[in-house]
Amino acid sequence: MKVAVVGATGMVGEVMLKVLAERNFPITELLLVASERSIGKKIKFKNKEYAVIGLAKAVTEKPDVAIFSAGGDTSLEWAPKFAEVGTTVVDNSSAWRMDPTKKLIVPEINAHELTKDDKIIANPNCSTIQLVMALAPLHKKYKMKRVVVSTYQSVSGTGVKAVKQLENEIAGIEGEMAYPYAIGRNALPHCDSFLDNGYTKEEMKLAREPQKIFNDKTFSVTATAVRIPTSGGHSESVNVEFENDFDLADVRNLLSQTPGVVLQDNPATNTYPMPIFAHDKDDVFVGRLRRDETQPNTLNMWIVADNLRKGAATNAVQIAEALIAKGLL
Repeated sequence: MKVAVVGATGMVGEVMLKVLAERNFPITELLLVASERSIGKKIKFKNKEYAVIGLAKAVTEKPDVAIFSAGGDTSLEWAPKFAEVGTTVVDNSSAWRMDPTKKLIVPEINAHELTKDDKIIANPNCSTIQLVMALAPLHKKYKMKRVVVSTYQSVSGTGVKAVKQLENEIAGIEGEMAYPYAIGRNALPHCDSFLDNGYTKEEMKLAREPQKIFNDKTFSVTATAVRIPTSGGHSESVNVEFENDFDLADVRNLLSQTPGVVLQDNPATNTYPMPIFAHDKDDVFVGRLRRDETQPNTLNMWIVADNLRKGAATNAVQIAEALIAKGLL
């Protein structure tokens, strides 16, 4: 199988290569693709060195699948060009997520929707993926009405420049700023750009994407997204109101049996999810389960995942694996 990784030199691209190797993805030919300034750069994959090529050359190579993590503008321009030559594109940017003609896929939830006609497939927002992974079994059993989520997102979600800003601040070095303020010893209620309604793009992704993934608009999501000075891993405080009542023991049982979800929920032993434990793992960790005592049928929970893995690279590779399993690649 001829596989192209577009954005191979970026933070998510590097993790994508790591995930492809770890999962032993069936690659017969690998194309590492990046912007003009990176052409010719050498990258090692499974002890073999590859030279980075440009997008135009990659299209002429007609790969079977192209996994994109190169930003929305690049995806909008180039994904259709790959699709035209028969390549199936799995795109990690926000470019195609809410396009009604494109599928938004978390394989554990809706891989069954994929067909041979899907040539551009969208990977959801990192915060959305971990949220829906934990909510999916609960929504199926108890039916969600309303979700209130506050995120605590690491600087790696912004990119290399933001990670460097935090490192510089810790070391007491003045350097380039990715954010309008210091991030060390701080919390910025500002992820992505602000929209006319006062929400950020990140908050509106969290509001809209779960409805599309579940193909269900009977529930609503409202979000506040916050950037915190952690180098990796996103955390979410989630309050979810259901139409039907639940038993906490049943909720724990459901989550513990959900593929891709790990239950960490024992206050007596200080067992709860944290970014430091989620680092470099593909699972979504859920804990701090407790009934909201202010209203009926409402649950509080805490969700953590590695935003570069399940939140980005791993989910994209799992989509490609699902396509193979269905005979679509």
